[in-house]
Amino acid sequence: MGVGTFLAYMSRLTKIIMKRLLLIVTGALMLSSFVSLSGISEVISALRAGNATEMAKYFDNTVEITLPEKSSSYSKSQADLVLRDFFTTNNIKSFAIIHQGENAGSQFCIGTLTTKTGTFRTTIYMKQKGDKQLLQEIRFENR
Repeated sequence: MGVGTFLAYMSRLTKIIMKRLLLIVTGALMLSSFVSLSGISEVISALRAGNATEMAKYFDNTVEITLPEKSSSYSKSQADLVLRDFFTTNNIKSFAIIHQGENAGSQFCIGTLTTKTGTFRTTIYMKQKGDKQLLQEIRFENR
């Protein structure tokens, strides 16, 4: 094998390796962005089901909860109880997303929560902490 043939072979091999590396990096970036979006999707699903326990899996150490009659910052376990009580009192019928977005590692969702007792403009705010999206704030405002 001559020097020219060897160099051509090495050039092709380098191109193949670079293409595969680029494919792997692109795939990893796409997967990491999908994983970060899953947090808010799971919270929305739990909200639609009126499942406070499932939502609690995404609570940060403290969660700001705003209800029509009160607003406060709660620990994880307190927030679970507050939401469980809200869902029991207001039997969830549906949740329709009005707007959803992401900004600098934070995610938010604004929607309309329809219950047997009324309709609430609902805002969910989550923030990236480490490798997980954590729920920071949820608001239920009378419409």
